[in-house]
Amino acid sequence: MIQKWRCTNKARGASIVALGVLAFVALWTVQPSQAAGQAGQDGKSLFEKRCSGCHALDADHEGPRLRGVFGRPAAKVKTFKYSEALRKAKVTWDEVELDKWLTDTESIVPDNDMGFRVPKQEERAAIISYLKSLSSTP
Repeated sequence: MIQKWRCTNKARGASIVALGVLAFVALWTVQPSQAAGQAGQDGKSLFEKRCSGCHALDADHEGPRLRGVFGRPAAKVKTFKYSEALRKAKVTWDEVELDKWLTDTESIVPDNDMGFRVPKQEERAAIISYLKSLSSTP
């Protein structure tokens, strides 16, 4: 006995919902290169908004220059006068250390001179990604 498949309103509705979900996922999913570009843009604007009051990329200000900070040992910009605590620190700036630093500088180097925090994890990640993109260290 051959049964005919009938498309009921219920089945049709479920199919439409499924297609809608698939379309949403396809449009919402961003390719990794696009995500990196977007994070870089967000990181750049966040850097400018949150960090540029004291830091620049290519010149020392209240804080040291930050271009190339990713992969660099702490307190190694020769033209900047660091706190004694930071000069003695054995830290190399990578994702983990920069995240700790931006979360609470005192937790990684007690008695340093930078009293600043970025409380939101996603903002820290975007800033770190931006700084990493400006570095020759992968």
